[in-house]
Amino acid sequence: MSSICLEQDDAGIVHLIFDKPNSKVNLLDRVFIDDYIVTINKLKDMQFAGVILRSAKLSFFAGADITALSACAEQSVEDTYLLLSSLKAAMRWLETCGKPVVACINGAALGSGWELALGCHHRIALSKKVVLGLPEVTLGLMPGVGGVVKMTLLMGVEAVVPYLLKGKLFDCQEGLALGLIDQIAASNVQMMAQATNWILSQSLPVRQCFDNKGYQLPDGDVSDPHMVVVIATAPAILKKKTQGNQPAPEAILSVMIESTDVDIDTALRIETRYFIHVIRSQVAKNMMNTFWHQHNEIKAGASRPKEPALTTFSKIGVLGAGMMGAGIAYALASHGITVILKDISLEKAVFAKSYTASILANCKLTNDEKGAILNRIIPSKDPIDLIGCEMVIEAVFEDRKIKSQATIEILQVVGDDIIMASNTSTLPITSLASSSTKPENFIGLHFFSPVDKMPLVEIIKGDKTSSATLAAAYDLVLQIGKVPIIVNDSRGFFTSRVFFTYVSEGMRMLSEGIPGEVIENAAIQAGLPVGPLAIIDEVSLSLIDNVRNQARIDLKAEGKTQFDNPADGVLDQLLALKRLGKSAGAGFYDYSGRGQKRLWSGLVNLFPTTDDWDINTVKDRLLFVQSLEALRAYEEGVVTSSRDANIGSIMGLGFPAWTGGVLQFVDHYGADNFKQRAEQLCEQFGPQFTPVAILSAW
Repeated sequence: MSSICLEQDDAGIVHLIFDKPNSKVNLLDRVFIDDYIVTINKLKDMQFAGVILRSAKLSFFAGADITALSACAEQSVEDTYLLLSSLKAAMRWLETCGKPVVACINGAALGSGWELALGCHHRIALSKKVVLGLPEVTLGLMPGVGGVVKMTLLMGVEAVVPYLLKGKLFDCQEGLALGLIDQIAASNVQMMAQATNWILSQSLPVRQCFDNKGYQLPDGDVSDPHMVVVIATAPAILKKKTQGNQPAPEAILSVMIESTDVDIDTALRIETRYFIHVIRSQVAKNMMNTFWHQHNEIKAGASRPKEPALTTFSKIGVLGAGMMGAGIAYALASHGITVILKDISLEKAVFAKSYTASILANCKLTNDEKGAILNRIIPSKDPIDLIGCEMVIEAVFEDRKIKSQATIEILQVVGDDIIMASNTSTLPITSLASSSTKPENFIGLHFFSPVDKMPLVEIIKGDKTSSATLAAAYDLVLQIGKVPIIVNDSRGFFTSRVFFTYVSEGMRMLSEGIPGEVIENAAIQAGLPVGPLAIIDEVSLSLIDNVRNQARIDLKAEGKTQFDNPADGVLDQLLALKRLGKSAGAGFYDYSGRGQKRLWSGLVNLFPTTDDWDINTVKDRLLFVQSLEALRAYEEGVVTSSRDANIGSIMGLGFPAWTGGVLQFVDHYGADNFKQRAEQLCEQFGPQFTPVAILSAW
């Protein structure tokens, strides 16, 4: 059965109807490519007035089948080149045959789906539920079926940047404003009528605008002085952003620029060559594995217990109206859940509700939609208001005693059958659950700050947490549009223990005489969003100190010994000088009233610098120390799947996306090479780089 149905109506218009068998969406794979080429060859022997591309699915075309792309990366360069060239030749014939071609976009048109639409002379989209664009770069890929070339020709080099280099998606209204969508329809019936009328009104031959002689880019010809500057500076700007770690954006930019100075058919061949280079890179394999395969596994519930039925929440209590409590309340209310935001101070709870109002002020929602979200947040100071909630999330101060008191107070009022969750980043859930008479109903939900922007939630399973409670927590995280990872209870869980190795290594290197500027810049060059010293300032040195001291107590109670860490001396010296971080106006950095910051000049006096360092070694130390700790957590059963470790490290910690995550980085490097490099680092810099036994079987 073909994935394309060819029909001709009474007006002589041929309809190419995309309908992939046994699938909810249309996808570009080898079968579709073969079917498309066969269909176009049939068209060549037909008489027709025009062509309409449309879909029998609820969406237009979801893009390429990433599994098929992964397989494509393993075949020979020649085979891949011939396959893509054949598809592009068929698409090119359709747009140059002289007859009018219309895309009727009834739903999402992403990636190669949008590229199919770009191969038409006229594009009509439904007014609602239509998402358009080329998000390939977010998976470490680039568009390979004409998208880079045609978007650049239609929009110009400067205007197209966010849509190609950032993978920005857009709706039909934005598409209309950009000139990428020609008409908007209120219904499928209206859309078909518009398509038919447009086709029958055209004078032949019909061409793409960029096929007309003398066509110029919308923002100017490549010889225009302004464009000369744009083209000359763009590579340097991109290099600053990617640090040379991601081949896809660089390849996309190369195609954008090169395609402006050649004919379109040559440009399409250039695009194909760059596409093959990108898809065969290890970075693309890393990112496809994590951001597509593993991310989709998580969204499909791969880590969720299978037996419990799906839970949908309608009313949840939040204890504590600080920044975390306010952020959690917004996340819940913005996804249709009524929130009882409880604090010991009603005034504080009311003020916390205004946090949601400040976020909504910048959202593209109607006033009625914003009002509905705000109305779902009900400030309270009385525990009795929590009766009827299906879950209570405690987000009070990170202190065992305070959290225990809050749990006991609430459960005495609402009963112990309710699911009780603690938003904690370090405190073991099993010990916190001892405050409940039913620890099987207790679980950890570690949200990340700021909650409205951070996608990850770390679900911590205590020793007695039931499968039903775990499944319900997983369901809630997905219900509010966030990404859940599951970890078993331990000191620091997964993300926090990996995070502390990063900041600790930064301070350790400072104590060794490596300049602060080198440490921070090496982190950025490696693809980390913030240097270790800057992030310590952000979370505050006093919090780092509290966590460190609690870890010492816990390790002593467990009968474990801590190896001496020079980072402790660095932290102690700054604490003694009352340099407590950004909120105090002074930490490793100095902060001005205008929000600017500079590394504190006094660091050199405290920690005299040396020239005995290598930038690549500094980068390795910052990456390896995190991956090794992740391997230890995996070996200990704290995290039980590579997908949770990889997604957690990127979405929660900012581990470089190009690596695919802390465990995928081992695959990127190669297990044997990784182990060998870890041994070198261990010999030079300390036991934090001791290779993990599991590497031998990796």
